[in-house]
Amino acid sequence: MARSLGALRRAWDAGIGKRLRSRGHDRGMTTSEYAVGTIAACAFAAVLYKVVTSGAVLSALQSLIKDALDAKF
Repeated sequence: MARSLGALRRAWDAGIGKRLRSRGHDRGMTTSEYAVGTIAACAFAAVLYKVVTSGAVLSALQSLIKDALDAKF
């Protein structure tokens, strides 16, 4: 079994693995990419918070809840 796995690994490295490495494919994000992604997520959350807490959205939500509670069955 170990022999066949070694042969499979060598075949992978000689074929597909070598082509993927030459194209610059990464196995994951680097620290700087995580930092940029985190900053972008925080900025999006801040914008979303401002939109949801704006007067127009709050009044629309209050109106929606009021209409739902006042519904006649």
